[in-house]
Amino acid sequence: MTSEQRVVVIGGGLAGLRLADRLGPAATVTVLGEESRVPYNRVLLAEVLAGRYAPEVTALPAPGPALRRGVRAVRVDRAERSVHCDDGTVAPYDTLVLATGSNAVLPPLRGLFEPEGRDLPDGVHAFRTMDDCLALSAAVRPGVRAVVIGGGLLGVSAARALAARGAVVVLAQQGERLMERHLDADASALLATHLTELGVEIHTECRVRGLVTTGSPAAALPGLRPGPPASDTGGAGPSARPAFEDRVRTEPGTRRGADTARKVTGVELADGYRLEADVVVLACGVRPRTGLAKAAGLDVRTGIVVDDHLRTSDPRIHAIGDCAEHAGQVYGLAGAALEQADALAAVLTGAPAPYTGTRALTRLTLGGAGDGSLDLAAFGETTPRPGDDVVRLADATRRTYRKVVLRGDLLVGGVLLGELSTVGALARTWEGGEAPHDLFHLLTDDGGH
Repeated sequence: MTSEQRVVVIGGGLAGLRLADRLGPAATVTVLGEESRVPYNRVLLAEVLAGRYAPEVTALPAPGPALRRGVRAVRVDRAERSVHCDDGTVAPYDTLVLATGSNAVLPPLRGLFEPEGRDLPDGVHAFRTMDDCLALSAAVRPGVRAVVIGGGLLGVSAARALAARGAVVVLAQQGERLMERHLDADASALLATHLTELGVEIHTECRVRGLVTTGSPAAALPGLRPGPPASDTGGAGPSARPAFEDRVRTEPGTRRGADTARKVTGVELADGYRLEADVVVLACGVRPRTGLAKAAGLDVRTGIVVDDHLRTSDPRIHAIGDCAEHAGQVYGLAGAALEQADALAAVLTGAPAPYTGTRALTRLTLGGAGDGSLDLAAFGETTPRPGDDVVRLADATRRTYRKVVLRGDLLVGGVLLGELSTVGALARTWEGGEAPHDLFHLLTDDGGH
């Protein structure tokens, strides 16, 4: 690759900007960023919503003139090797990189849209972009009744942030426990206890059927009360996958009609109960943005399929970050996006090493009053298979919990809550595929306490 090689990156998030930074002067790089805002770290949105960080604290280093902000790619012409943009410009490329990220899933709730409509009711928010975050922040004040739909990592983060702002928060989770993709039953129970102490009311195995809005027949029904018997229509939760997701674009922000008269007043559950709500947060997961790739004829499954050099089915087009699917895996995590950007930079500059996947560590801090915060981390396979060994250490007084899963002599996963001083050593052992030499020391070394 030479400085005359034209690399066009579609996406101005963590992955796209990291790649531009790594390529430096090795190529002529153009980054097309759909959002008009200064690039920001999406991982920190919950801290902005909680009021702990100002929006500018989340800013990412910008790649200077290489970044074109507020420009949306609308079509990839593979024959011409060019990207057509919504402002009428055309960006020719020698190498194209899709770093289009993911969209918030909008669950198939009754009342979410009007027939043929595109606008969410006032008070209903996705939680994916800075625009989403700031709109939600503007709607929250002490005493506001907020319902968060979805009890995964995103929903837990949003519920904690809203509670920190003084909202009266109900968290509705369709699954049996919170963060069931990452935590085992014991760890999830500790997390639920912590959130409850922060003032969050939690309902698990709770299926949401629809929204109550002004102008709808159920709008006048107050509070939490039984309604008529309801058939189970599938409800909403992390696994919901609406056919109409693309009816509302959630990047860079959900479009709302200026003259919309609809406002959310409640949430209807599948068992007929209704919860009053001034604000509803949709935290039902994300889906890779693959529209451009599909329209261009690239191989797409859940994400855009890439090989060990992060190439798509067109060797001149690569994909990284939330939109990419490697070896059947879509990560949706910041760490994987950064690793893929680094790996692709090596490929494009002539020093390729096969990308073999990311061993992802999930980490979250839930704040509380005084020293009442709770740190948690999970990595690898936290649910043991038959024949695996499990080691658990729990301290109810200090509210700490540590569990690791061993397969033969190898550490294959773990969960830690309350005290994370050992997570670095455990994660390094896991990432290196090594047998732990002193597992007891790894689990109990908490800085001398």
